[in-house]
Amino acid sequence: MVDGPVVTVRGEAYREVAPELAQFTVTALARDREREPTLTRLAERAAAIRVLLDSCGPTIDRRETGELRVRPETRRSAERVVAWHGSVVTTVTVTDFVALGEVMLRLADQDQVEVAGPWWSLRPDSPVHRQARHAAISDALQRAREYAEALGAQVTDLVELADEGGTAQPMMARMAFDAGGAEIAGPPQLEFDPQPQGVHAAVRARFVISRPVLT
Repeated sequence: MVDGPVVTVRGEAYREVAPELAQFTVTALARDREREPTLTRLAERAAAIRVLLDSCGPTIDRRETGELRVRPETRRSAERVVAWHGSVVTTVTVTDFVALGEVMLRLADQDQVEVAGPWWSLRPDSPVHRQARHAAISDALQRAREYAEALGAQVTDLVELADEGGTAQPMMARMAFDAGGAEIAGPPQLEFDPQPQGVHAAVRARFVISRPVLT
């Protein structure tokens, strides 16, 4: 049983912080009139991607093989197969943003390969989430004290604290090709501007306050 008046408030906190992870996908593609050559080429190109990623060493934080697709291409008027298409997707996670552009360009230079991304994010266990939650609680307490002060009262106890969730919003990157002047020979350069990640936390809290002084 609550003894005394109660004030209910919502506390919020928002932070913009640098991303900790960058993810991109690399897709090996193959197409041929016959199924077996399609599968052979697909396996060879997927293996070449694996070898290239192996050569990157600690630059690659993790990689995961995703969807494998093999489908026939038929004519509209019949079910006769005229070609076979194959693809296999690998998701790559990188923490070294300096080397990110070079890795993506090396992959994009492979035969029949599609590269997409990057997508920026924070680690699920990033301390930034905890810091935002603490800040949201502090905000709730400050609001409760302000309401109590307006009534000539003080916050005396906590009745309830509920987490109302929060979000971390991954964002796409802005990318820029820097091939230099026409007179400079050399490999193309790809630079990224990692975009800040928005972290939001919110709580709902109920506080007991002393008897207000109403005049």
